[in-house]
Amino acid sequence: MDVRLLNSTPQPERAIAAAARVCYAPVGAAELMETMADDEIRRVLRIIMTSGHLSALEHASYTFAIDGVSRAMTHQLVRHRIASYNQQSQRYVDFQCEPTFIVPPAIANDAHRSSRFLAACRSQFEWYREMIDIDGVAPEDARYILPNATETKIVVTMNVRELLHFFSLRCCKRAQWEIRAVSDRMLELVTPTAPYIFADAGAGCRRGPCPEGKLSCGEPFERIVRE
Repeated sequence: MDVRLLNSTPQPERAIAAAARVCYAPVGAAELMETMADDEIRRVLRIIMTSGHLSALEHASYTFAIDGVSRAMTHQLVRHRIASYNQQSQRYVDFQCEPTFIVPPAIANDAHRSSRFLAACRSQFEWYREMIDIDGVAPEDARYILPNATETKIVVTMNVRELLHFFSLRCCKRAQWEIRAVSDRMLELVTPTAPYIFADAGAGCRRGPCPEGKLSCGEPFERIVRE
């Protein structure tokens, strides 16, 4: 898979702190954006992150390009509703050549199983092409036969508040392997841009007891205490 950060709010921590501080300041956010000292920004961010008043986090956002993932993964991804998505269309993209099929590690690690898996995917693609090329079926209808393993591309935009929620669910060791790999990479990309905000981002066990309760994996990540 290939996960890249396409765009993000410039100086996200400063922008968020300015948005939060304007509620109590006699000056506007534009002036605060330019004049707030670094220690004041950290103080405001600490209040936001510890008090649970997280609406200010919605003023910064990140846009990612995600390629080389399966339709099975994106079906999970788009369930995160406070986000914007644009995905490669199987209605308008007519696959002339066999697409890449994403093979789960549990299958890829067994030669016989992997061979059967790919044979099944290729058989479905051959039928897809036959319906279009011979039977005259429109791609929007022929696509129904394509497997969930078919590779896709998607662009995702989330604000910081939703990203933190996304990471808490999808960086968890109980998350499905592919979306967890995507989430881990997204977290790697955003952390340098806002190191204080994302300091303890990730699975819920990084910040306290495992929120999964009886469904816990029993192998928590190292606890991170925010300064």
